[in-house]
Amino acid sequence: MGSTSIGSIWIVSAIVISTSANYALPACAQAPLPEMPDYKMSVAVDEVSLTFHASDTHGLPINDLKLDELTLLDNGKPPLKIISFKKTQDFPIRTAILLDTSESMGPYLADNRAIAIDYARNILRQQTDQAFLIDFGFISRLSQPWTSDATALASSIQRTTAGRANPLGGTALFDTIFRACFSEFGKIDHEASGNIILLFSDGEDNASHTSLKDAVDQCQHSNTAIFAFRPDPKSGYSTGPKNLVELASQTGGQVFHSDDSEAEIDTDLSTIESNLRNQYRLIYKPAELKHDDSFHHIELHAPDRVEQQTIRTGYYDRPQ
Repeated sequence: MGSTSIGSIWIVSAIVISTSANYALPACAQAPLPEMPDYKMSVAVDEVSLTFHASDTHGLPINDLKLDELTLLDNGKPPLKIISFKKTQDFPIRTAILLDTSESMGPYLADNRAIAIDYARNILRQQTDQAFLIDFGFISRLSQPWTSDATALASSIQRTTAGRANPLGGTALFDTIFRACFSEFGKIDHEASGNIILLFSDGEDNASHTSLKDAVDQCQHSNTAIFAFRPDPKSGYSTGPKNLVELASQTGGQVFHSDDSEAEIDTDLSTIESNLRNQYRLIYKPAELKHDDSFHHIELHAPDRVEQQTIRTGYYDRPQ
């Protein structure tokens, strides 16, 4: 896909149309990206672009949905107008691999590295896909800039060590997500690819200057879904699982368990790939926008043959 008009709505349940705020974050080195398909989309102010994936009872993607099979509600109201409905299949995937190397994640780092390396070697298509690696704790480090070389990416993942990003105690999860979306995904034509953050973390954040909502906003702006792998929490009082559920649901991703069996992990990675390479994008004009920073809930009702949808939960009606 192509360029997106800059407007005043930040989408949660859809591709984001955001204000053009200038955040003073450092840009990171980026390798040249492969040429994108010639597929362009422009989204006007006060139009919402909704991305979703549909699968059947066997978990297989459904790629033949028609618009008249769907019922869309925005805050309980049908849209004023459907602008566009397109199937997007076999898009290149752009991936941010974020490895939490803070103290609490030390015991899980080896397993998380193994999952990330599995992704690099078996999901990344060197002809079309690219990825970068950030390890983080109190600070974040770009350990591997954008690359399509699975061997180079796997080597960088293997070299990641616990505590390297912790000159001080703490974990800045939301800051790291914000940085990845703003400084890295913000550089690419993110409408022409399927974009994900592959996050390995327990979800705890005690050092960020950025809020969860602001991190989500940046994900929406770059059309980036968060797919997280987390360990089982050691304490019932941890806020980490809730953080990860909110990050995933509000960006159109999912949360998986990093301590699942090898076969289950392979299924999880295949699910992520299927989700990103088989999508629909629907652009519509909502029936009512007040630009009052309220949250608009989105409901998409599909035919019975659709067993599961992966879709974002809504968007913020940002002030003009």
